[in-house]
Amino acid sequence: MDWSIVIIILQLIFLEGVLSIDNAAVLGAMVTPLPGDQAIPWPGVLAQIGHFLNPLLGKQRMAALRVGLLGAYLGRGLMLLLASLVIHNPWIKIVGAVYLIRLAFDDLSENVESGEGEETPVEPARAATFWSVVFMVEMMDLVFSIDNVVAAVSLSDKLWVVMVGVAIGILTMRFAAGLFSYLVEHEPVLYKAAYILVLNIGIELLLEEIWKVEISDWTRFGVSLGTILLAVAYGRFKFLHRPLRPVLIWISQGFGHLNDVINWLLAPFLGIFKLLWKAVRLLFPKRSRAE
Repeated sequence: MDWSIVIIILQLIFLEGVLSIDNAAVLGAMVTPLPGDQAIPWPGVLAQIGHFLNPLLGKQRMAALRVGLLGAYLGRGLMLLLASLVIHNPWIKIVGAVYLIRLAFDDLSENVESGEGEETPVEPARAATFWSVVFMVEMMDLVFSIDNVVAAVSLSDKLWVVMVGVAIGILTMRFAAGLFSYLVEHEPVLYKAAYILVLNIGIELLLEEIWKVEISDWTRFGVSLGTILLAVAYGRFKFLHRPLRPVLIWISQGFGHLNDVINWLLAPFLGIFKLLWKAVRLLFPKRSRAE
């Protein structure tokens, strides 16, 4: 038995775990608004298949992570096959970073209540349909996989070894995401902390690719863990609210203004997309069931 391969696989599992603490936190927070006691709302054409899959997938919140698990394997596999393309094309990381920062701004720009009451809880009515959450989970997995795969291929040039290590690491991350989703219910402040992690990752990617700042895996792990611990401390210790809440409100409003600028810049592109979509619907009208 080649023990060097076993050691590499163990290193890959550990590396995936270190890099995935923020991944698990974000994915766990994303599925939290979904009900944990309702079945998946399958579209009409998939209702029959859904009848057989429901016992395997479970209720909506856990099902979103389980469906996302398949997408994670497909995404990591695709990124592994395209690893050389990712490594030699920094713009892919930059696009991923911009996407993460935009997503963080969209969530963190919500104003915090200025009162001294409890933290704003996770909002179940946050336009979070099951399939929209699954789509967002898949998109986040794809972006997160960029860095993980680049780090993984640096440990071994054998594709199957990398895939085994990454596959086990993804499975571990999904269990961690389920645990984080449970923790968010008891510590609502972790919901916002998850999107601060998204912002951290986006900024780290930009620092690496544009300004060539080298950030070690342990530094990233420390920043992610520190963010979570600080968020929990803020949620638990009420005496921190008086000095920190005005600062958080000011930062939140700043994110809101930046978000408005981004929306203004994107408005022409969104307008063109909407016009194209209307044109497609006019060219291919939806047929009624009677037809």
